[in-house]
Amino acid sequence: MADEKISRLVEIAKMYYQLDYSQQEIAKRLGISRPTVSRLLMQAVEEGIVHIKIYNPAEDVEQVAMQIQEKFQLKNCIVVPIPEYEDQLIKEKLGEVAADYLYEIVQTGDTIGITWGTTLYHLVKKIQPKNVKDVTIVQLNGGVSYSESNTYSSEIINGLANAFHTTPHFLPVPAVVDHIVVKQAIIADRQVKKVLELGKQANIAMYTVGEPGEQSTLMHAGYFTESDIDVLKTNNTVGDICSRFIDVHGKISNDTLNDRTIGIELTDLADKEYGILVAGGSTKVEGIYGALCGRHANVLITDQYTAKALLDMGGDLNING
Repeated sequence: MADEKISRLVEIAKMYYQLDYSQQEIAKRLGISRPTVSRLLMQAVEEGIVHIKIYNPAEDVEQVAMQIQEKFQLKNCIVVPIPEYEDQLIKEKLGEVAADYLYEIVQTGDTIGITWGTTLYHLVKKIQPKNVKDVTIVQLNGGVSYSESNTYSSEIINGLANAFHTTPHFLPVPAVVDHIVVKQAIIADRQVKKVLELGKQANIAMYTVGEPGEQSTLMHAGYFTESDIDVLKTNNTVGDICSRFIDVHGKISNDTLNDRTIGIELTDLADKEYGILVAGGSTKVEGIYGALCGRHANVLITDQYTAKALLDMGGDLNING
């Protein structure tokens, strides 16, 4: 008799929880009343036949964020839950969360340095105006004159300046030039030198990780020689930060190319009060990992899939400050 009772409870539980029948449909199929079905479902839970577990994605991402923060010795980490691992969706969600974070931390008198890219463009689209004074907005690295995808550099700088009621400081020069002597001549210019110095002094910096290899915006722009590309490949380049290419350890992967790059030095990012890296997606996991290993950021905003991939890489790190 007890076995029949258990079989009955199991049957009803399977129909309701696995086959997605309504209580009314179950009652009709079994020739019993709907209240009886409800009572038997409650009994199935009470007797341990059915175990109900509530999964809260927010709790999961908070735990992952704490693990990332500890592993890479960060000031803060925000892991954003997303429904699927799709690049455009990731950029939109990260931009939205980064906008909220920047709005929260910016104060009167701050200097915000920012680079370009789609993710940061979504940040600017979502940023809310804040009643602060004497905020400075500065472009951290040179731009791209030709790109198959829009870098949104002017929209980003102007958008932040509008949100914080200030005048932007552009860096109207190429990200990379052909010869170091050309770079030296450019950065000797009084206005360019002023913007570069503002970027160095910025207490808040926001940037992302560029994709490595043929997907790189800078590579599409035609700035690199064949020799540059060969060195990047040989040294296992994983991406770029502010147009400076790094390996998985966060080291510069092409010194010659780096010497021809115009913008903030990676060593200056380590000194920021807030060095905020906003990046996610399967093609950027290694680049983000390299940036964090190199201590080029102290705040990370990423998605939960990328965060879990970062936790799986490299085991326990001994990162020296």
